[in-house]
Amino acid sequence: MIIDSVQLKNYRNYEELHIQFSPGTNILYGNNAQGKTNILEAVYVCCTTKSHRGSKDKEMIRFQEEESHIKMNLCRDQVPCRIDMHLKKNKAKGIAVNGIPIRKASELFGIVNVVFFSPEDLNLIKNGPSERRRFIDLELCQLNKLYVHSLASYNRILLQRNKLLKDLAFKPEYEETLDVWDMQLVHYGKEIIRCRNDFINGLNEIIDKIHWKLSGEKENLKILYDPCCQEEELEGQIKKGRRSDMKQKTTLVGPHRDDIGFYMGQIDIRKFGSQGQQRTAALSLKLSEIELVKKMTKDYPILLLDDVLSELDGERQYHLLSAIDKIQTMITCTGLEDFITNRFPIDRIFKVANGSIAQEN
Repeated sequence: MIIDSVQLKNYRNYEELHIQFSPGTNILYGNNAQGKTNILEAVYVCCTTKSHRGSKDKEMIRFQEEESHIKMNLCRDQVPCRIDMHLKKNKAKGIAVNGIPIRKASELFGIVNVVFFSPEDLNLIKNGPSERRRFIDLELCQLNKLYVHSLASYNRILLQRNKLLKDLAFKPEYEETLDVWDMQLVHYGKEIIRCRNDFINGLNEIIDKIHWKLSGEKENLKILYDPCCQEEELEGQIKKGRRSDMKQKTTLVGPHRDDIGFYMGQIDIRKFGSQGQQRTAALSLKLSEIELVKKMTKDYPILLLDDVLSELDGERQYHLLSAIDKIQTMITCTGLEDFITNRFPIDRIFKVANGSIAQEN
């Protein structure tokens, strides 16, 4: 899987942009707030339909414009492919693959697999459970179309159930309709729990070896899926918790409250790990994600590194750069010193300044 080029029109701070990528390592460097991350974000949007920042479509459209266009040309198994994405201020985005419109965003998943790594990801271990759930969801949606459907359905039903729980204070006769929502919530919730459990098991087969190497052969790391309740318990727990849900006016049980635990022996490093241990574990997690995608799809993902190197010490920089030598990678940074220091090969260099880009080699 190789991305050949990306064209932007009225996207963020770019009026027009056309960039041709190398199949190897691509460096986009320049001062802060020049538009480097915007290029990586556009690639991620084209692959997943979503911004890694959680931005809405209208926020990605250039100021005073009504719509934005992203066009990405890629090659998969030596077959050319084009993805077009129209972002609109007040309408749903339009997506086309090879000129053919697709109706569901889920039809896009699996065409390109991408791993995004930003400085915020280094805090994934110590931050709240919602960010760890988001990590699982973003990756699983690329790898499993059934998960996309189950997650979207679950979130829609959860929204409706929570609305009903609020309305019951004024219309208590609606309580009997909770059974309908509960049945659907259990159905899709069980599928989410099953997929997440398989995903964590797959990561565990990879992460310990990577973390052992990253920690200088000093630490073992294990991930534990920490569900709100087990798959077989979900139906009973939702029924048991109905009175509490009605009192709190929200759904208190289900995979929307899941978490992941990170353990070195018996120590939960979310709570008791040092900052260095937490950041090393986050790096191990991202490198494991790359290997898991390769294992499941028989192809490497595209790797997007957004100003991560400046947040890592020399040894961790070396491990990260060594792990990506066979992957098409797009890296943003403020300077090229880290690559020179590590004597790391660079295939293409772009300087980004004021919404324009110039290739330097």
